[in-house]
Amino acid sequence: MKDPSFRRSAALFRAFLREQGDPATAYTLLARDAADQVERHGPLRDKVVVDIGGGDGYFTREFRRRGAHSYLFEPDPAEIGPGQRADTVVADGYLLPLADGAADVCFSSNVLEHVADPHTFLSEMARVTRPGGLIYVSYTNWLSPWGGHEWAPWHYLGAERARSRYERRTGGPAKHRLGENLFKIGVGETLSHVRSRSDVTVVSARSRYWPVLPQLVPRIPVLREFATWNLLLILRRCS
Repeated sequence: MKDPSFRRSAALFRAFLREQGDPATAYTLLARDAADQVERHGPLRDKVVVDIGGGDGYFTREFRRRGAHSYLFEPDPAEIGPGQRADTVVADGYLLPLADGAADVCFSSNVLEHVADPHTFLSEMARVTRPGGLIYVSYTNWLSPWGGHEWAPWHYLGAERARSRYERRTGGPAKHRLGENLFKIGVGETLSHVRSRSDVTVVSARSRYWPVLPQLVPRIPVLREFATWNLLLILRRCS
């Protein structure tokens, strides 16, 4: 699918709506789309790709399908699918068991909003990426319509109120709790941070899913916090 395009955005949105009932279709499509975004900056074949927090391994499998040597590092064993356990390393993204510069591509999809210290997480991604290598990181910003995840968009009325409403409506516990496994992360603050770093340069900063002018929205203060939805950063590791 052409990126950006209305057709692509509509397909991803439809898959997203079916994610709870059909995660395989949703995440297979998302993995293909993400791999396409990486390959716009160079081929994946024979590259070493580190997938941090990739859960069930959809991204790792897609990178391998394209000829990459891809390895999954996941901190939560419960998130690892049965077919992925043999070749997955249980490891925290804050401290990866990898040498400096081990990866050609360091990849993280929708993880940054789940870590308490995103700056340290980004530093570790930069550390394990070779000079000249790429860092792909995307995340759902807190003030986006999906910032509260399963209890969105009621998070605009307060996190605890939104979570309580979700649990009353569904009769079960919410997966995410603010301050425990979900954190308020913005667009402007993250852009300022990565632009101030001396170990990376920003190749691209865009809305991951927007169908038109995806680079424009993250440039507009205030609006970007609500409209970006999911910020995608492509960084290049400096020498």
